[in-house]
Amino acid sequence: MKANWFPILLIVALLGLLAILATLQYRWLGQISDSERVRLEKRLEDDTKRFKEDFNKEINFIFNNFQVDSEAYKNEDWGIFNRKYLFWKTKTDHPEIVRRVYFFSRANGEMLLEFEPDRAVFSKSTNTPETDTIIRELESQDTFNPVLKNTTAIAIPVYDKEEKIERIVTRTRGANTKLLRTKSRINLPEKYGYLLVVLDERSIANNLLSRLTEKYFSDSSGVNYKVSVTSESGKTVFQTHSEQLSAADSTAKLFTLSPNKFVFFPRNNGRVRSRRLTKPENEVVTDSNTVSTENDGNNIETEENVVAVNIEGIGLGKSKVAVFEGKSGPQNGIWTLKVQHVSGSLEQFIHNTRRRNLGISFGILGLLAASMILIVFSSQRAKLLAQRQIDFVSSVSHEFRTPLSVIYSAGENLSDGVIDEQDKISTYGRLITREGKKLSEMVEQILEFAGARSGNRRYDLRETSVGQILQKALEECDPIIQEMGFEVTQEVAQDLNTVLADENALTQAIQNLINNALKYSNGEKWIRITAKNVGEGIRVEVEDRGIGISDGDMQRIFEPFFRSKNVVDEQISGNGLGLSLVKQIVEGHGGKISVESEIGRGSKFIIELAG
Repeated sequence: MKANWFPILLIVALLGLLAILATLQYRWLGQISDSERVRLEKRLEDDTKRFKEDFNKEINFIFNNFQVDSEAYKNEDWGIFNRKYLFWKTKTDHPEIVRRVYFFSRANGEMLLEFEPDRAVFSKSTNTPETDTIIRELESQDTFNPVLKNTTAIAIPVYDKEEKIERIVTRTRGANTKLLRTKSRINLPEKYGYLLVVLDERSIANNLLSRLTEKYFSDSSGVNYKVSVTSESGKTVFQTHSEQLSAADSTAKLFTLSPNKFVFFPRNNGRVRSRRLTKPENEVVTDSNTVSTENDGNNIETEENVVAVNIEGIGLGKSKVAVFEGKSGPQNGIWTLKVQHVSGSLEQFIHNTRRRNLGISFGILGLLAASMILIVFSSQRAKLLAQRQIDFVSSVSHEFRTPLSVIYSAGENLSDGVIDEQDKISTYGRLITREGKKLSEMVEQILEFAGARSGNRRYDLRETSVGQILQKALEECDPIIQEMGFEVTQEVAQDLNTVLADENALTQAIQNLINNALKYSNGEKWIRITAKNVGEGIRVEVEDRGIGISDGDMQRIFEPFFRSKNVVDEQISGNGLGLSLVKQIVEGHGGKISVESEIGRGSKFIIELAG
């Protein structure tokens, strides 16, 4: 009992362990997915921010570098602007994004000049639909915005004179204006005109935006995010994929001319004093005196629209550097950057990754479970096969012992002179011949089986008459048929097709079926052999009225060494190789064998061969 239950208990225990492992793995993958989601969201947020900063830095570089006061235009001193233009052109990675530069002023009548880079001068220009659109938008603004919406251009104001600012006052959000120590405000000079920088939208899309997309939203396998840039009117400026983005995992505003950092270098290089802000104040003042102000980031919160102040390089004999860094305020960009994962969304990507990982993990666990089950069943099958082989050896030994005993007894009687009558001597001779033939057939069966199992069996295929094969098989079995008094009925068609077969092997297969019918006749001494054409092939049937085969044994009847329980119980001789050899021979000829049977009413074995 213990030996029978052990494999089942082992399988149950191993499957239980796999179930526990699967549960733990499911939880671990869930935690990994959550961590991956946080990591990817943070990375996407940072990459989107850097994308925006790099783009806006290019635009701010143009805006800040092209600023020239009005004296240059009044005196037509174009060298000042040309030096700034050449400096910008050598420093930028994308000089092609500036398509045209105009100067426009109404100070002394309407004046429109166009910059000619080849000649390094501004020359008079006539109005075009593009410049008319830009001028109309500038003059219709209630509050000046240097970024123009109707045309991809920026307007840089040109002031009458340049003022130096000696003091910077940064007021914190929510400051009480009544408590402010500094009341003065900086008044900007009058505008003399505008420098109009017309940008090349196509170059921005094909070069600047494309490079930034590759830089921030690509990996070794290519672009893994869908990126689009649209204007306020909904026009698509740039996109990496043909379809529109249904939803964005991250967004940012482009064309924002609001620098977040300012650096000030006071002129005083002597010894400086410093103080640290340890509590929030209404305003922070820095100027060109010897007192430096430094922000304590642990005590003063820096929120949106609030400026943080840092001082670097404080020390003897060194210039004092004040760095003002503010969080991004209200976004005023005219273009919108939208980023969406190629899977549809970042959440969908995480879900798909988790599902794929679960599939792979559970597939591996399933493979492990199947492997364990197969190993257990294989071991059981090997054990069963070993038992069958032992039974086979025992059966073969018994089969050999009977004819050997007969031969030995007959030979002893003859050698001792017990039999001296000629008729009895002839009878003994026939007996020895018959038993010797049985031994020979059994040895031949074993050799045939061994050859077939090793794969070394080769068939000598030739055009052969099936009728001739049936006749030869009956002749081989005729002595035992006559001895047992069987009636053999033959229904063989006269115009049978020829088949490509090994005559000796196929004869042996038919002979084995006939011997089976004789052996398991159950007292019914009748056999019918039928052969007929089926299409271009042939169908051969060997039918008897013997003990029959149960449904449970039907699926295993052609297995080597298999003998049904009823046959073993009734002690019918045999070794369990006959039908297995028949199946191997028929399949070796490209045919197939089947059986129809009913307990107590007989069996019909059917062989189908191709013509």
